[in-house]
Amino acid sequence: MDIGIIGGTFNPVHLAHLRIAEEVRDEFSLDMVLFIPAAEPPHKPLAGDLPFADRFEMVRLAIAGNPFFTVSDIEQQRGGKSYSIDTLRMLREWHPDDALNFIIGSDSFMDIGTWREYQAIFACCNIIVVQRPRSVVDAPERVLPAAIAGQFSSGSDGRHLIHCSGNSVYYKEGIPLDISSSTIRDLVRRGRSIRYLVPEAVGQYIQEKRLYHNG
Repeated sequence: MDIGIIGGTFNPVHLAHLRIAEEVRDEFSLDMVLFIPAAEPPHKPLAGDLPFADRFEMVRLAIAGNPFFTVSDIEQQRGGKSYSIDTLRMLREWHPDDALNFIIGSDSFMDIGTWREYQAIFACCNIIVVQRPRSVVDAPERVLPAAIAGQFSSGSDGRHLIHCSGNSVYYKEGIPLDISSSTIRDLVRRGRSIRYLVPEAVGQYIQEKRLYHNG
């Protein structure tokens, strides 16, 4: 089975998250895309200190009805800082015979050299880098950390890199949806509409729970 993995704070989840997951699922013929909300983000404080339960529920509402999408609370169950390598290792143990495909934005990929045990991530799974509107990367090899650049060779089609482990790094042109969770939170604070930026059920949840209204 080919499994896509997309993580993040999802604070809140929005339509660009969903469209990225759908385009990657379709292009790479994935059997499932697993959404993993971060329980305790390791790199920066969670804006608004929104509880995991609310962020998890918004993802659940957002993907309801899509048979290829599912959400996991693996990082909440594990506890502690939500380091990607720890999550990927657990998923590898649970899915020893499946192909894992870690989906990240080009903005995150450009910073991957600062992540905990980042070198091990490339040996653990394939990585699918999706171009984000404000973080254009002409080619993944140009932003690989220098310490590991020698571990890669070019794929025969010129569209991906092959790691010495046999896993690959793919680069996918992004979708022109420049939506950010921070923009959505700001709109809510100012009493503005977020319709067509988030799924309708997520918008209703935010209003009913009065999330983000006070900063």
